Amino acid sequence: KVAFALVSFFLGELGDGLNIFQGIYLVTLGWNEGSVGVALGLMGATALLVQTYAGDVIDKTHFDRRVFLSLASVATAFSASAILFVHEGNEDHILIFGTKVIEGISSSFIAPCIAALTLATFGPGVFDEVMASNIFWGHVGSSASAVLAGLAGYLLYPDIKYCFLVIGISAMMAVGGVQFLPEGDPLLGRGLQIRESKNSNDAGGGTLDADVALQGGGNDTEYVNMTQPQSTPKFHSLESEEKMASGYLEVLADRKTLVLCLTGFFYHFANANVLLVLGELMGGDNDDGSVSRMAIPLIAGAIILAQVTMAVTTYIGDDLTKKGVGRKPLFLAGLITLPVRCALIIFWKDAGDSWLLMTQILDGIGGGFFGLLHPYLVNDIAFGSGRFNVLMGLTASSFGLGATISNVLGQMVVEKLGHVASLSGSLILSIIPIVLFAFGMPETLGMRGNVIYKKKEHEVESAQYSTGQIV
Repeated sequence: KVAFALVSFFLGELGDGLNIFQGIYLVTLGWNEGSVGVALGLMGATALLVQTYAGDVIDKTHFDRRVFLSLASVATAFSASAILFVHEGNEDHILIFGTKVIEGISSSFIAPCIAALTLATFGPGVFDEVMASNIFWGHVGSSASAVLAGLAGYLLYPDIKYCFLVIGISAMMAVGGVQFLPEGDPLLGRGLQIRESKNSNDAGGGTLDADVALQGGGNDTEYVNMTQPQSTPKFHSLESEEKMASGYLEVLADRKTLVLCLTGFFYHFANANVLLVLGELMGGDNDDGSVSRMAIPLIAGAIILAQVTMAVTTYIGDDLTKKGVGRKPLFLAGLITLPVRCALIIFWKDAGDSWLLMTQILDGIGGGFFGLLHPYLVNDIAFGSGRFNVLMGLTASSFGLGATISNVLGQMVVEKLGHVASLSGSLILSIIPIVLFAFGMPETLGMRGNVIYKKKEHEVESAQYSTGQIV
């Protein structure tokens, strides 16, 4: 658990928050806002296309997922650090555009690798607790990177490029920490659990098991307690795994999957542009249109305040989950913060930077609950199907699509109609995910006990597990 926390901390320092500082730096070099928008948008667009595929690769792979994680971390760091080689003037577009595509591809593998390794090592019974720890330390890492970037950016302004060295250093530290992560059970990492037949010599034999497997159950079956950390890899042929896994359409057409994707899409559609508008309202611009020096610590402060609040919210959410509080009320609590935040920014737009900055507490609460419960919900929905990481990728793509559209349309509205109009649009849109989730999503806490079994002949059999016994 400590190794996962350390890796999550350093991966958190690779977070998207530094993209804002990259945009600031490119503008100071002479790039126009349109080129900056294309550069940052390319990373998001690439991730949209790759994330679901990345999840499928991580599900199916028999290659060590730790190697995937290391390679993705290094590629993300090198592509993000390419900005150090951009020359002054509106130049080197191909370099940045190309590296942003690479960054979008590589970053798409990081989250599913961490989730898969966590599930493979600790099993579904301990997944929530360890994943909450991972998310908590990821937020702490993002806060640390924002502090370092903001401090370096302010002191070195306008030549703030050296603040991006934190990305390379963090990636190297993450790669070092990955070596201490266990590989766990590869099948468990994709949401498949196998109970082996003692009398079978078929490497593809076995059936799906529940999240708390039986300790007995017949003369020819051996059951494993999957609530305990798993350290012994169990490999089956890809063909046999795919026969045991549920079909893509079966998982993706599930109503809960659709509700989660649409909820996340509209939440990020409403939310992503708000931080940009907030940054524009705080600090202001220079006469030439570039971001002022005072805007840098204010933007860094907004990121830090949100990330610290997310970390605290993650801790509280994990504690409430352990006490039996369901997913639905916690997720709704996070969603409700967005319209309140938009309304307060509109109301306080002329009240001063400190008041505007305080609205980031609401962003932290909303983002904290959303980020914590996203993998919980996916595991509840997909566990036993063998498509855990596919669903992680699909939902992440849906969220990213909403964020990308938000940044583009939100800034167009700012340019044509002003900040209040853009924030008002976000406020109205933020009601949609609340209604969708409240009326469309059932409570999923405890659903990991309901799994689909498939016999060796690959016939489907439903079973309900209760306290470790079939009923």
